[in-house]
Amino acid sequence: MPGLIGKKIGMTSVYSAEGKCIPCTVIEAGPCVVTQVKTLESDGYAALQLAFEEKKEKRTTKALDGHFKKANTTPKKKLVEFSNFDKEYALGEAVTVDIFADTVYVDVAGVTKGKGFQGVVKRHGFGGVGGATHGQHNRLRAPGSIGAASYPARVFKGMRMAGRMGGDTVKVQNLQVLKVIPENNLLLVKGSLPGSKGSYVIIEK
Repeated sequence: MPGLIGKKIGMTSVYSAEGKCIPCTVIEAGPCVVTQVKTLESDGYAALQLAFEEKKEKRTTKALDGHFKKANTTPKKKLVEFSNFDKEYALGEAVTVDIFADTVYVDVAGVTKGKGFQGVVKRHGFGGVGGATHGQHNRLRAPGSIGAASYPARVFKGMRMAGRMGGDTVKVQNLQVLKVIPENNLLLVKGSLPGSKGSYVIIEK
């Protein structure tokens, strides 16, 4: 799908024409530079590789530095492939937030905030074992039984247990585009997005 690489700025709210207060997320969408044009003849599929946000040259590998110089652009931090653009773009050309000017809904993918090692109550929504009384001591937030001892005498795969939580790639679909501000490369979408402030997001039509 055609789209852009963006950065989550934060949340705010705007008022609709009816006077309703709508919560929205502000995204810095682009401008992205075309760093590679993939074609059916050379690569077996058609796509555009877009790059976003400046990066120091001393922090760039020689191979990537040559890749950016071929596109006649400075080193960038984030590279993502997109396909099915409405128009053809040349190497080194900029793709701006204007591509969302007539778009009503977008899909946005991002990496959720890392929560570290968490128990079953927070991670899976368990209710805890029993109640706070009936003679139990400190078992309220425990997971309880994880399987029978005699048969099958093992723990099944996929058993919901405590462990690392967050840091997953999540895509939120059909978010309403409230406003496009081309002069500041900003895109306002209704609702919340995965990730912390300053994290990269991938916006698709």
